[in-house]
Amino acid sequence: MTPRGNALLLATALLVTFTTGTASRIFAISLPTVAAGLQTDMVGISWALISFQLATASLSLVFGRVGDVYGRQTVYIWGIVLFTASSLLCGLSGDILQLIVYRVLQGVGAAMMQAQGRALAMDASTEESRGRVQGYMTTAHHGGFLIGPGLGGFIIQYIHWRGVFFFLVPLGAVATALGLGFRRRRGSDATARSGNGRPAIDYLGAGLLVAVTLALMAILDRQVMEALAPVWRAGAVTAVAALAAGFLWRESRAPSPILSLGLFRIRMFAFSTVAMLLISIVNTLHVYLVPFYLQDVLTLTPSFMGILFLSAPIFTAGLSPVAGILSDKMGPKIPATAGAVLFAGGSLLGVFFEAGSHWMLPTMVLALGGLGSALFFPPNHTALIASVPLEHRGVATGTLYTMFGLGNVFGITVGNFLMTLAFRMHSGDPDALPAAADRAHFVLALQDTFLVTTGIALAAVACSLLRGPNHPSPRA
Repeated sequence: MTPRGNALLLATALLVTFTTGTASRIFAISLPTVAAGLQTDMVGISWALISFQLATASLSLVFGRVGDVYGRQTVYIWGIVLFTASSLLCGLSGDILQLIVYRVLQGVGAAMMQAQGRALAMDASTEESRGRVQGYMTTAHHGGFLIGPGLGGFIIQYIHWRGVFFFLVPLGAVATALGLGFRRRRGSDATARSGNGRPAIDYLGAGLLVAVTLALMAILDRQVMEALAPVWRAGAVTAVAALAAGFLWRESRAPSPILSLGLFRIRMFAFSTVAMLLISIVNTLHVYLVPFYLQDVLTLTPSFMGILFLSAPIFTAGLSPVAGILSDKMGPKIPATAGAVLFAGGSLLGVFFEAGSHWMLPTMVLALGGLGSALFFPPNHTALIASVPLEHRGVATGTLYTMFGLGNVFGITVGNFLMTLAFRMHSGDPDALPAAADRAHFVLALQDTFLVTTGIALAAVACSLLRGPNHPSPRA
C-alpha cells in the first residue's frame, strides 16, 4: 500500500476506535433517560446494553477470521457502514424492543470493526513503529472514554436523548469516506481459499464458537442461574462444556478453522492471550467494586465520584503512546509486565480499604489501573497480533477482543461471587447478600475480594514474563 493509503488507513482506524470508545460511554450515561423516553424499566434498558455486548463478544473472533479470508479492509468498511446505519436506527427507535434489535446490529458492526481495526493499524505501520501505533489506538479509545460522559450529559440536557445515537452518524460517515479512500489500495489482505477456489470459512466452527460464547456468558450471569432450578443449572453447565469440547474438536479437524489451535503453540501469542484475559478481569473488578465503596461506604456524591473516575482514562490516554514507544525500543515484555505489576499494586491497595479511609486511597487504585492500562495494553496488543502469521492477524485481533469481553463478564461474576462468599463468612449468615448497610462486614468482604484480585494480577505478571523472547519474531 502507498504511504498515502497507509495514512488514510491509520486515520480511519483511529477515528473508528475513538467513535466506539465515545459510543460506549455516551450510551452508559444515557441509560436512565433512554429508559424513561421509551417507557421501559431497568431490566428492559439493561438488555439494550447486554445485547450489544453479546454481539461483540461472540462475533469478534468470527469476523476476525472472515476478514483474514475475504480481506480485512472489506469487512472493516462494511462494519463501519453497519455501525453507522444501526446508530441512526437506534436514534429512531419507537420502543425498547426496537432499540434492542438495533443495538444487536450495532454490536455486529462493532465486532466487524474491532476484529480488523488493530490489525489494519499494524498493517499500516512499519515494524519499528508497531507499538507506537497501538499506543495511539489505545489513546483514541480512552480519549472517547474521557469525553463520552460529558458529551452525553450535554446532549441529553440540551438536545434530546436520541442525539446520543445521531451524534455517531456523522462520525461514521467520515470514517466511511476515509475507508473508501484506501479501499482500492487493498495491500496484502489475506486470501485463504479452499480447494475448489471458494473462500475457506468453517461455518460449523463459527456457529459453535458463537453458541459456546453466548452459553458461557449466560451461565456466568447470576440472574440467569438463579432463575433456573438446580437440575437445569447443572444441565446448563454441562451444555457449555459439551459445546466447548465440540468447538475444540471441530477446530482441530477443520481444514480451515475459525481459530487455528496451532496458534497457541506460539508462546508469545498464547501467554499474551492469557495475560489479556487476566488483566481484563482485574480491570473490571476495580471498575465494578470501587464505586460501591466510594458511594455506599465513603458516602461520596456521584458528581465527585465522576471526577475521581477520570483519573484512569487520563493516565491511559496520555501515556499509551509512551508505552508503545517503549515497546518498539525494548520489546513488549518489560512494559507490559510493568503494567501488570501496577494492576497488582492497585489491587493490593484495595486490601487496606477501611470504613473511614480517605478518598485518595480508592483514587490511587483507579489511577494505578489507568497507568497499568497505558503500560500493559499497547505492548500486549502488539505482541499478540505481531506474533502470528500475517494471514491470521484478523483472528489474533478478534481473539484480543473476545478475551477482553470475556474478562469483563468474568470480572463482574468473580466480583459478585467473592463478595457474596466473603460477606457470608464474615457476617455468619449463609443466605446474606453483600450490603453496605452492614458496613463492617461489607468492607471486610471488599478486602478479601481485593486480596484474591491481587493474586489474579500476579498470575498475569507471571504470564507476561513467560511470553517468550522480548521481541516477537517477525512473521509474514
